[in-house]
Amino acid sequence: MPMSPGDLAGCLLQVGAVRLQPLEPFTWASGLKSPIYCDNRQLLGYPEVRDQIIEALVAGSAALEPTLIAGAATAGVPWAAMVADRLKLPMAYVRPTPKNHGMGRQVEGPLARGHRAVLIEDLISTGMSSLKCAEALRAEGAEVPSVLALFSYGLPQADQAFREAGIGLGVLSSFEVLSKEAEARGILDAAGSEALAAWRSDTVAWSRARGGA
Repeated sequence: MPMSPGDLAGCLLQVGAVRLQPLEPFTWASGLKSPIYCDNRQLLGYPEVRDQIIEALVAGSAALEPTLIAGAATAGVPWAAMVADRLKLPMAYVRPTPKNHGMGRQVEGPLARGHRAVLIEDLISTGMSSLKCAEALRAEGAEVPSVLALFSYGLPQADQAFREAGIGLGVLSSFEVLSKEAEARGILDAAGSEALAAWRSDTVAWSRARGGA
């Protein structure tokens, strides 16, 4: 049976890949305060879960009829490699910025020109890092119909950014599903769920109210 969004949310909580701390928020690299921290790399250590995720990513990728699978460095690379292997397709990975030595490439692997590339990402927050990778593929002459990700925070600014870029976004699970799963498991109480919803509706205001950027 295919992995559902609730199944993946449950796995993220069970293995500790997602931490929820509404009262003691995390600080992201951007300086924003957040009540949630997601480290999908933890899932690589669980073969049964990993296999179900790969099956879902393979199905989502195949539906887009790609000729190239690309991984967003670094966390999207192992997932992209496994998907490309299952689909018997070429695989590339995309750096956040071009190398400052050697050939100065941003897209590593086969030339993307002329390919229809699906970009695999592990996590979508604002979406900007993923879209930079997608634009690098486009700059090489590839068509990028969609980004596929394991999990998205579901931030409004990310949805808007993908719409403006003309790139689709598919996710295996989401913040909304995970919040409901966490509440059902007793990890979050009603107040905690309200705090997470308030954060997602306005991440900047929520962060500033708690001393963040």
